[in-house]
Amino acid sequence: MTSLDIGTNVRLAVDRLRAAWEWYDSIPPIRRIHAQLAKIRDAWRRMSRWLNSVMPKGLFARALLIIILPMVILQSVVALVFMERHWNVVTQRLTAGVVSDIAALVDVYKTYPQDADQAQFRRIAQERLGLVVDFLPLGEMPPPRPKPFFSLLDQTLSEELRKQIARPYWIDTVGKSSLVEIRIQLDKNIMRVFARRSAAYASNSEIFLIWMVGTSVVLLTVAIIFLRNQIKPILKLADAAEGFGKGRDVPNFRPRGAREVRRAAQAFIEMKTRVERAIEQRTAMLAGVSHDLRTVLTRFKLELALLDDGPEAEAMKKDVDEMARMLEAYLAFARGDLGEAAAPTDMAAFLDELKDDAERHGHRTTVVFHGTPLVTVRPAAFKRCLANLVSNAARFAHSIAITGHRDHRYLTITVDDDGPGIPLDKREDVFKPFLRLDDARNQDEGGTGLGLAIARDIANSHGGDITLGDSPLGGLRATVKVPV
Repeated sequence: MTSLDIGTNVRLAVDRLRAAWEWYDSIPPIRRIHAQLAKIRDAWRRMSRWLNSVMPKGLFARALLIIILPMVILQSVVALVFMERHWNVVTQRLTAGVVSDIAALVDVYKTYPQDADQAQFRRIAQERLGLVVDFLPLGEMPPPRPKPFFSLLDQTLSEELRKQIARPYWIDTVGKSSLVEIRIQLDKNIMRVFARRSAAYASNSEIFLIWMVGTSVVLLTVAIIFLRNQIKPILKLADAAEGFGKGRDVPNFRPRGAREVRRAAQAFIEMKTRVERAIEQRTAMLAGVSHDLRTVLTRFKLELALLDDGPEAEAMKKDVDEMARMLEAYLAFARGDLGEAAAPTDMAAFLDELKDDAERHGHRTTVVFHGTPLVTVRPAAFKRCLANLVSNAARFAHSIAITGHRDHRYLTITVDDDGPGIPLDKREDVFKPFLRLDDARNQDEGGTGLGLAIARDIANSHGGDITLGDSPLGGLRATVKVPV
C-alpha cells in the first residue's frame, strides 16, 4: 500500500467519523441533552463569576473565611444532630413519662370512684407525680389553639395521648408559661391536668446556643490573633518588594514568620543582592571604560591645544567635545542614578523649574498640577527623566503643556507639544538605546539616541513607565506614570 492510498483511507475514515458525529448530534433527544448541558455550563459560569465578585480579595479575609466556614458548618451539623436526635429522643421519653402518669390517673379514677370529692386523688397526683389535677363539668372542648410550626412538644404530646389514652383531648403548649395544660374527656366530666413544661420537654437549647456562640467567639479571636501574626511577614515582604521596585532602599528587612514565608523573604533578599551586584558591576565596568576614554580625550585636547588655530583644529575640537558629551551620556544611562536615595519631593516646584528652563529657551510653556505635590522619588534622577521629555518636546515644538496629577496610588505627568509627533509604529522603537530615527525625537543634545531611553529607565526604576500618544495640541504626548 502506497502512502497515497494510506492518506486516502485516513481521509475517508475522518469523513465517516464526521458524518457519524453529525448524524448523532442531529438526533432530537441528543440535541436537547446538549442544550441542557450548555445551559448548565452557562449557569455554572455565572455562579462562578458571582462568587468571584463577592469573595474577599485579601489574604487575611480569605484565610479567616477558610477557618470560619468549616467551624460554622461543623457546629451547624452538630447542632442539627443534637437537636434532631438527642433532644427529640429525650423529649419523646419525657413526654411519654408524663402521659403515662396521666393515663395511670385516668385508670385509677375510673377504677376507684369512691373518692367523691377527689381530694385524695388530687393530693396523690400533686405529691407523687408532680401534676395538678382538677375536674370540669362535661361539655365541649375548647377550640384548638394555634400551634407553632416547629413544636416538638406539641407533636410528641399529641402522639402519646392518642397512643396511651385514646380519648378526646385538648392541649395548650403555646406561650412562655412553665406549665402545659392537658384536658381529657371522661365519661362524666373532663379531667384537667397541669404539668411542668420541664417535665415533658428538654428545654436547654438556650444553654447550648450560648455555649456554641461563646466557644465560636473564643476560637475566632484566637484565629484572628494568630492569622494577623502570620500575615504581617507577608505584608512586610510585599512592602519591601514594592519599595525595591520603586528604587527605594529597604532598611531593616529580614525574614520572619512561617518557614515558607521566610524562604520567600530569603529568596527576595538574594535576588535583591544579585540585582544590585549586577548594577554595580555594570557601573564599575563603564566607569573604567569612561576613565580610559577620558584619558585618551584629555591627550587629544592637549595635542589640539598645541596646534595652531584654524578651521581643521576647530572641527577637531568640536568632535572631541561631542565625544565627551556622548561618553557622559553613556555613563549616565548605565548608572541610572541608582546611588541616589529617595526623598519626599515637591513635584509642583519641579515642574515650575522645568517651565522656567523651557521659557528661557524661548518656548511657550504652561504647568498645571492637581493633588498633593509631595511625592517620594529620587530627586535628581526623576528631574533628569522629566527634563529629557521636556527638552525632547522643546527641540521640535513651539508650545509645551506640562500637567501633573497625584492620587492615592499614582503620580502621572504628561508633557504635550505641538510638534510633528512620532508615527504610531515607531513610538516603541524610540525608547531603544542608541537608536536614532530620521528626524527622531529620541535624540538628546549629544546626538546619542539615549534621551528617551534614559527617561524610561529612570521611570522603570521607580516602578513606573513612560508611554507616548497623541497630544491635544497636535503633536506628541509623553506620559510618565509611577506609583507613590
